Amino acid sequence: MIFGRKSLDLPTPEQALPGRAHPIPTAETHFLNGRPLKGPYPEGLEVAIFAMGCFWGEERKFWQVPGVYVTAVGYIAGHTPNPTYEETCTGRTGHTEAVLVVFDPKAVTYAELLKVFWEGHDPTQGMRQGNDVGTQYRSGLYPLNDAQAAEAQASKLAYQQALADEGFGEITTEIRPGGPFYFAEDYHQQYLAKNPHGYCGVGGTGVSCPIGVGVSA
Repeated sequence: MIFGRKSLDLPTPEQALPGRAHPIPTAETHFLNGRPLKGPYPEGLEVAIFAMGCFWGEERKFWQVPGVYVTAVGYIAGHTPNPTYEETCTGRTGHTEAVLVVFDPKAVTYAELLKVFWEGHDPTQGMRQGNDVGTQYRSGLYPLNDAQAAEAQASKLAYQQALADEGFGEITTEIRPGGPFYFAEDYHQQYLAKNPHGYCGVGGTGVSCPIGVGVSA
């Protein structure tokens, strides 16, 4: 059997499911704004990738931010090439659910997006987010260049102090290059726009992150 009980331990490359050589089918354009999910994106825009639990709720947080051009959900930081949702949910691909955010740095900075990230979930929960349990719900930042990596680390230090002051534990968010971002299936893209009353398990700590500016989710 391929699908069994989920493990809370990340698989090694040898333990991971084999995946497939070609990308799985997905949507071509964003459900709300009609912009291309996979590009090409206009010149001058930048890309960032965040993981903060169930990607339905996290994507909504970011598409509502002024200055964000387009968002898409997918899988990152695992071993299995071109995984499906069902495979990712077994915990045997190593991926976490993530959102790709294309943004205009003249309108919203990466630091401001980091504030949305930190305040939008509880980054101290390890392999879970609220009632969602599994390696695919772990918190992660996957910088795409040195500048993002430096900002991500600095923001983690700042938010750790803010959380500690309010009695929270250590941040478990991983910050590292995530490897390929694999776009998720069509029905997952902008799920909460298609299903406004759908499930969202992402929730914050109520602790403000002392960087950027506040953005309502």
